[in-house]
Amino acid sequence: MTANRRPLIAGNWKMNGRGDDGLVLALQLAERMKAKKGATFDILVCPPFTLIYGVGQALDDSGVGLGAQDCHAIESGAYTGDVSAAMLADLGCAYVIVGHSERRAGHAEINSLVRAKAEAAHAAGLIAIICIGETEAERDAGKTLDVVKDQLSGSLPDGAGAANTVVAYEPVWAIGTGRTPTNDEVQEVHAFIRAELTARFGPSEAQGLRILYGGSMNPNNARELLALSDVDGGLIGGASLRCEDFWSIAQSCP
Repeated sequence: MTANRRPLIAGNWKMNGRGDDGLVLALQLAERMKAKKGATFDILVCPPFTLIYGVGQALDDSGVGLGAQDCHAIESGAYTGDVSAAMLADLGCAYVIVGHSERRAGHAEINSLVRAKAEAAHAAGLIAIICIGETEAERDAGKTLDVVKDQLSGSLPDGAGAANTVVAYEPVWAIGTGRTPTNDEVQEVHAFIRAELTARFGPSEAQGLRILYGGSMNPNNARELLALSDVDGGLIGGASLRCEDFWSIAQSCP
């Protein structure tokens, strides 16, 4: 992390939380953030669609951001069961995750669709958190950087920049498994992503664009990961469902 990029700690609740459970967690985070003076980080939660409105109410004026876990690529129309980026903005969301590995694997989402969703997010005034990352087989085959380059090139819109886009590197094999790459391996991939962003968008945009680490960051490893020069925060899964753990990660920011 460098001084010109403010850390972002984003919680992806995935398909977890019902009614009061989500509201209690949101209120706990809101209370802590309100009491925090001079926070040096941004913090964000992305609940399931069913909880977005209530969680947004609980977080109002707390400094904790609100996001969603996915959006459709089209603003409106005959797309039963889908939710558009414009609808998310109408609910008060500021961010939306697109291209998460679980969407790529479980819903066959390819780079071009992720890119279209990111474009829809930008059009609605949302910040797109665009996820990229390799599988265990791809890593074992020595293809990590090739996969990351391909997904980065195919998933980021031409209009992406520091103001409307966050990149999240999530090695698929480390998500929810408790395994993480070494710090050197994480930094290598993040530095590679930064170099690719520089080549495409120029040094000014690339130096301001935040790159999150999204592979089993937890209170025990957060401080070391967040101290890496090209790690600008975390996309947190399971640990974001426990206020103490999630807040501890945020407190680990330099």
